[in-house]
Amino acid sequence: MPVSPASSPMQGTGTLVRIIVGLGNPGRKYDGNRHNVGFRCIDLLSKRLDIPMSDRRAKAVLGQGNHGEHKVVLAKPRTFMNHSGDAVQYLLARFGGGPRDLIVVYDEMALPTGRIRVRRGGSDAGHNGMTSIIEAVHTTDIPRVRIGIGKPLQSGVDVAHVLGAFSADEKPLIEAASTRAADALVYLLENDIEGTMNLFNRADEQ
Repeated sequence: MPVSPASSPMQGTGTLVRIIVGLGNPGRKYDGNRHNVGFRCIDLLSKRLDIPMSDRRAKAVLGQGNHGEHKVVLAKPRTFMNHSGDAVQYLLARFGGGPRDLIVVYDEMALPTGRIRVRRGGSDAGHNGMTSIIEAVHTTDIPRVRIGIGKPLQSGVDVAHVLGAFSADEKPLIEAASTRAADALVYLLENDIEGTMNLFNRADEQ
């Protein structure tokens, strides 16, 4: 089902919808993996915004609430990472938004462990979850927050790296980065993407 890139109000409410999707793989065996930092960030937001993740659907676990003028939907896909676009299509069809109403948060090997980057859009950069989402919504114009998980020490082991657990040294870096990513997402609900990028990307480089 094609989805228009245009932003649109939530149907029947007059309230703007923002759908924040944290990427990861479902199932307890993947808890704590590098690939699941998007889920970790959604859990933080759930507590911060007091939006329980209590609605289990076939395509995603959901939480719904309000923040300022926005109806906020938090989502953790129940599809596997490579099929994240299926969950996003479901969310946009259900809540009546467009790709610009999405904010996707996910892991990024190209960033050092513990760094975050806010982007207004762009390519998938080799991330299979974003590849699936871009194919589903037919645009790269999707706001996103990336959390650095670093590259593996040797080549050819990318899959093992992203599906592996964080080391003891990495854990505090990821905890801090997940908190900053949650801060950025809350700020983005209240401000524009340019201001969010200027504040959080610059601060993360210092």
